[in-house]
Amino acid sequence: MSDWLGDIFYEVLPEKDYDIRDEQIFMSYQIVKSLKEKNTLFAEAGVGTGKTIAYLLPAIAYARYTGKPVLVACADETLINQLVKEGGDIDRIQQALNLEMDVRLAKSRNQYLCLKRLEEAEQTSPEEFVFDIKNSLPPYVNGNQVLSSTTPYGDRSSFSDIEDAQWSKVNFNAVQQCNVCDLRNRCGQTLHRNFYRESSDLIICSQDFLMEHLWTKESRKRQGQLPLLPEVSMMILDEGHLLEFAAQKALTYEVQETTILNLLERVMVDDIREKTLLLMEHLIEQHIAFFDLLKESSEGVELERKKINKNEKLLSLGKKIIRTVDDLLEEFVFEAELYAIPEYDLRMAEEYLEQYSFSLNLFIENGDAIDWLQTGDEFETLTIMPRLVTDILNEKLFSLKLPIIFSSATLSVNGDFSYLATSLGIESHQSFSVPSPFDYEEVMSIYAHHAGSEKNQTVERLLQKQEQSLLLFKSKYDMLQFKQFAETNGLQGIAFEGIRELSTLIKEFQNGEYQTLCSYHLWEGLDLPGEALTRVIIFDLPFPPNDPIFEARRKFAEDSFHDVDLPYMLLRLQQGIGRLIRTANDRGSIHLILNDFEMELQKRWEDILPVTISHEKSSVK
Repeated sequence: MSDWLGDIFYEVLPEKDYDIRDEQIFMSYQIVKSLKEKNTLFAEAGVGTGKTIAYLLPAIAYARYTGKPVLVACADETLINQLVKEGGDIDRIQQALNLEMDVRLAKSRNQYLCLKRLEEAEQTSPEEFVFDIKNSLPPYVNGNQVLSSTTPYGDRSSFSDIEDAQWSKVNFNAVQQCNVCDLRNRCGQTLHRNFYRESSDLIICSQDFLMEHLWTKESRKRQGQLPLLPEVSMMILDEGHLLEFAAQKALTYEVQETTILNLLERVMVDDIREKTLLLMEHLIEQHIAFFDLLKESSEGVELERKKINKNEKLLSLGKKIIRTVDDLLEEFVFEAELYAIPEYDLRMAEEYLEQYSFSLNLFIENGDAIDWLQTGDEFETLTIMPRLVTDILNEKLFSLKLPIIFSSATLSVNGDFSYLATSLGIESHQSFSVPSPFDYEEVMSIYAHHAGSEKNQTVERLLQKQEQSLLLFKSKYDMLQFKQFAETNGLQGIAFEGIRELSTLIKEFQNGEYQTLCSYHLWEGLDLPGEALTRVIIFDLPFPPNDPIFEARRKFAEDSFHDVDLPYMLLRLQQGIGRLIRTANDRGSIHLILNDFEMELQKRWEDILPVTISHEKSSVK
C-alpha cells in the first residue's frame, strides 16, 4: 500500500495538476501505520491540507485488500452531501485515477420517507406538499409496476422544496414498526438499506446513524433482523470531535406529548374489550396531567431544553402511569388473540408503551442520567439522556480491534488531545497535528466588533456592504431572535436555516440567490470556495448553553469554565473560522460580534486565531 500511495502522490496526481502537499502525504502514511497496528488515530490537519483525499486513498486500498468496505461517518447529512457531490473529492479521485469506486450512502432513518406516515398525513391533514410527494413516487410504490424493477427512492434530498416542519410529518420516526409493515417491500428505506449493504468500497453515513447501529446491533440480531450496517474493515470519523454528541443522541429516550395520544386513538377500535378501553382512557388522562405538571415544573425561557424541577407530585404521577401501562400491556395480550385491533397498530402501540414505561422509570429514578423538557413549535418532549457514554463507547466501538481514524481540523486545544480522548473514554491512541498550508496573514482579516448590547444593529450595519456572508449563531433561539429583528427592520437577501432542506439552501446561496445565509449548524463541514463565501460573521462566541446537558458536565468538573465551557467554545470557534478560506485562491474576512463579557475574555481565546485581530467599536446610531 505504501508503494501504491507513493506512486499516486508523487506521479499520478501531479500529472493531473493536483497541488500535493507534504502535510497531506504525511497524513496518509500515518493512516497506513494505524491500519497495520489496528489502533485509534487522531488525525488533526489544518484547513487546506486535503484531509479527505489523504484518508480516502488508503481507505480504498484497505477495502480492496480486506474484501470489506470502509465506513466513513460524517458529522451530519450536510457533510455527506459535500463529500459525494459532483465535483467533490470522491468524484475528483475517480476521475484522476480513472478508478471506478463503489460508494453508497447509508443515511439516518429519519432522512427517509415513511409510506405509512404519508398515508396518515393524506387522511388527517391533506396539505398540498403531501400530494406533491405522493405524485413524485415511482409507479411500483402504488402497485403499478412489478417489484423486480425497483430502485432506491424517498430520501430527504429528493424533496428539497419541503420545509423541515413538513418533512417531520411524513418521515420515518422511531414509533414505526417496519418489521410488520405491509408496505415494507416497497419502502424506500428498505430498498436503500439493501443497496448500501452490497457496497464493496465505501459506505458513507452520519455519525448519528453509526451510533444507532452500534446500540441496536445485538437487539436486532435477537429479533431476527440484520444490523443497520454490515461488517466493515475500518472506520473514518470525519469531524470526529462531534462523536460524543452523536453517541449521547443515539442513547436518548424521548416521550413526546402527543405520540401516545395518537397511538391509543388508533387502537380504540370497535369490538375492543371494555376493560382495555377504560385503561386507555385512564392512561390518556394521566398522560395529559403529567405533561401539564412537567410544563409547570420546568424553567428556562430562552432555551429549547428546559430544566425540570422534580417534585413529589410529578414523581408520584409518573409511578401511577407506569402501573397503568403495565396493566394495559397485559390486556393487549388478550386483545391480540381476538384480532379486533390490526396487527401493525397493536405492535406499534405495544412497542411504544414498553419504551414509554422504561423512559418514565429512568426519569423517576435518581440515577446518572440527564433529563429535560424539549420545547417545539407544536408540542413538548420529555428527554432522558445518559450523562456519560465512555463505558458504552469503549465496549461497542473502541474494543473492536478495528482501525478508527478521527479526522478534523480541530481535535485538540493548542495541541492537547486530552479533552476529546477523555470525553470519549479512549485510553490508548496515536495522534498527530499538521498546520494549514495557507498563509492566513495574506488572505484573511479578523475584526472584533465591540457591540455591547447592540449586536443586531452591528450586524445590520455590516450587511449594508453587500458580500456573500455566512452568519453563524450558537443556538436556534439566537438565530430566530435575529430573524425577528431582520423581518421587523426589512433586511433583504437573507436566508435562514430551516426554510427548506439544508443542502438545497446551501446550493442556492452558492449560486448567489441570497447575500446572507444564517445558520446554527454550519460551524463545520461547509465548503464554499471562491466568491461563494467571502465573509463569516460570528454573532456570539459559541459557548455551550446553560441547558441540562452541559449543566451536568459542569457539575462533575473541577473547574467548569476551564474544563467544559472554554474548550467547547474554542473548538467550535476554530471550526467557524475555518469555513472562510477553503482554497489557496480564497480571500475574506471574519467578524466577531462581541458583548462586554466576551471582550473581557479576549486573552482566553485570541491565541487560537490564525491572524491578529483588529478592533472596531460599534458605531451603531
